[in-house]
Amino acid sequence: MTVLRIDTDAAIVDVLGPSGEALRTHPLGSPEAFTEITRAWLRCGWDNKHIYTFTWLGRPVIQLPEDLVRIQEVIWRLRPDVIIETGVAHGGSLVFYASLCHLLGRGRVIGVDVEVRPHNRRAIEDHPLAPFITLVEGDSTDPEVAGRVRDLVRPGETVMILLDSCHTKAHVLAELEAYAPLVTVGSYAVAMDGIMEDVAGAPRTHPDWAWNNPKQAAREFVGRHADFSLEEPPFLFNEGAVAGRVATYWPSAFIKRVA
Repeated sequence: MTVLRIDTDAAIVDVLGPSGEALRTHPLGSPEAFTEITRAWLRCGWDNKHIYTFTWLGRPVIQLPEDLVRIQEVIWRLRPDVIIETGVAHGGSLVFYASLCHLLGRGRVIGVDVEVRPHNRRAIEDHPLAPFITLVEGDSTDPEVAGRVRDLVRPGETVMILLDSCHTKAHVLAELEAYAPLVTVGSYAVAMDGIMEDVAGAPRTHPDWAWNNPKQAAREFVGRHADFSLEEPPFLFNEGAVAGRVATYWPSAFIKRVA
């Protein structure tokens, strides 16, 4: 256990050990202080369900805004023909990706969920961006469901995969095995919510999250498949000092197809 002490008058951040001993001190304006404060902010946000306070074009989008801004940079650069997302919930992220497709003038979104609740289905199908969205209901790891998704992808299309359904290591690994072959070279499968590893022991968590999480699934998958690597997308713009120290719920998430 460590304690973070922020002294804005002295402009320093102290990291203290369990007995109050100073482990390290950083200037408040340093990238190292940013990392320490960000880690604490993410944990505080988790405890307070911060991500459950945002919508996108009228639909709840249960994502960290920083992650949404970063993923739009990737989508802008790749301009995929198909974005496949497992895990629909209220449909906000589907609408978010659909809005990017609309702005880009290309692409569509396929959403897969074990259960699309009727009120969410109605809201998605009634949304102005519904023409960009196809819903597939069923367990994303079921071979029949994965086959239905594959049938919706046309030969030669550029594909990106976003995994945001059940976040156990086994389930994410199964999704990667089922859908990663659709990912085109240079594109990504994204194993979301690896923050589970970092917040294990916090409210609304389970003790096994320290190992049973998407981050571990991503690492194991790339260890099995030489044609994929864990690779953070480059910043399209960076005049800051904290590159590589991003605030994210998706650490070690971006699995790039390299061959």
